[in-house]
Amino acid sequence: MSTTTALEGAPAPLALSALYAPVAKEMEEVERILRDELRNPHPFVDELVRYGCLLGGKRLRPALLLLTAKAIGPVRRDHLVLAAVVEMIHTATLVHDDVLDEAEMRRHLATVNARWDNEASVLLGDYLFTHAFYLASTLDTVLGCRLIGRATNIVCEGELRQKGSRGNFELTEQEYVSIIEGKTAELTAVSCRLGALFSGASEKLAGEMDGFGRDLGIAFQIADDLLDVLGEERTTGKSLGTDLEKQKPTLPIIRALELATPADREELLELLTGDQRQPHLVAPYLERYEALDYARDRAASFAQSARRRLDLLPGSPARNILTLMTEFVVSRSS
Repeated sequence: MSTTTALEGAPAPLALSALYAPVAKEMEEVERILRDELRNPHPFVDELVRYGCLLGGKRLRPALLLLTAKAIGPVRRDHLVLAAVVEMIHTATLVHDDVLDEAEMRRHLATVNARWDNEASVLLGDYLFTHAFYLASTLDTVLGCRLIGRATNIVCEGELRQKGSRGNFELTEQEYVSIIEGKTAELTAVSCRLGALFSGASEKLAGEMDGFGRDLGIAFQIADDLLDVLGEERTTGKSLGTDLEKQKPTLPIIRALELATPADREELLELLTGDQRQPHLVAPYLERYEALDYARDRAASFAQSARRRLDLLPGSPARNILTLMTEFVVSRSS
């Protein structure tokens, strides 16, 4: 059985536990840092923060940071702290995203806004953001804080751009990729860059690792957008269909609209934007114009680009896992 087939057939948590094996001990230490840092003496705050951190799920970004570090040199205490920092920031963005999307489920749990309310969600996201930057500032160098600060600003800019593009079904594929590069890929990119730099990598190698994380993040988001159209909530563990409900032009929709006949385009736009919107009826148009296959191919192309960037790394178990990550992000079911 090939590795790809095994990963495709395995539940995401099992597949990821295998992928994280080279940094399993380090990931346990990151979890300990998260528990310690987010413990709070006030019961309501403690419950909210701990619950929110369960929604982070895959721990993909800290794992990428640690795997990149181990592929280049030793994993140091600074890597562990920075891995906790990027996970806090990622979780904060998810908590805020769930408010924007009015989502009710994530990682098979009720979202914070569903279990409590929007006020609690916004405040929790703010708490995680600010604590992340405080934790980054405790390192002896300001490099991590500076890079993470810039990356987080770009993530927020990407979210604002996506908000501004809602209902804009003239959005091009290039504009779509630029938006997801900011809102999703920037944090995976900076995670890999930090892992490399804090292991003593040259600027050239750190740049390639940044590019690896960026291409991987774009592939991840395209695959995520496909899951929003095709996935089952019991498998993905999160609310689905929110992109179409919120009139977010994702790649399958962009592709179908680009290829559609004038009559089909008018019908599709009516389903997406009309007074009686019926986004659940768009699937036949996506199939007719092979838009889903096209999006899968584009995700695979970005994953392949990410793989090529690993050529500068010496052979190691960590590098092998980074290669497998490029397969995982496009074959996952959650």
